[in-house]
Amino acid sequence: MEGEGGDYLQQSQVKINIVISGWVCIILGSLLLFTSGESSLILSFAAPISVLGLILLILGLMYKDETSANIEDILTWEPDQTEMPDSGRVMYRVDTTLIEPIRTSILCGKCANIYWTDGTKPKTFDCPDCLITLWHEEEE
Repeated sequence: MEGEGGDYLQQSQVKINIVISGWVCIILGSLLLFTSGESSLILSFAAPISVLGLILLILGLMYKDETSANIEDILTWEPDQTEMPDSGRVMYRVDTTLIEPIRTSILCGKCANIYWTDGTKPKTFDCPDCLITLWHEEEE
């Protein structure tokens, strides 16, 4: 996995790996502790492994991913201009940003043109090139 998606996936697995390692150490230390009987040698291995497991578990649960969305990337993002197959009617795609400034992109599936509007999804939209209505929501 290369590129931005692979980097994010790799970074998101760090927290899971630390938590799993912590649980494995706790379980291994507990098994050694309860099966050791009176052997001080096994006890000297079991206690540090269990404590290390607790430390790893706490660190894993407190770990914060350092991946944050870059505002410039969000503002310059555009959907792919591709035609969409007909499924009995014209398909379209609507994407709205969740951070300020809120903008909405509308991709017409018939002509593959992208149109931008400020704010959220409009109640109705007619494609200026195809001259067809993509959607019309009744006002309540």
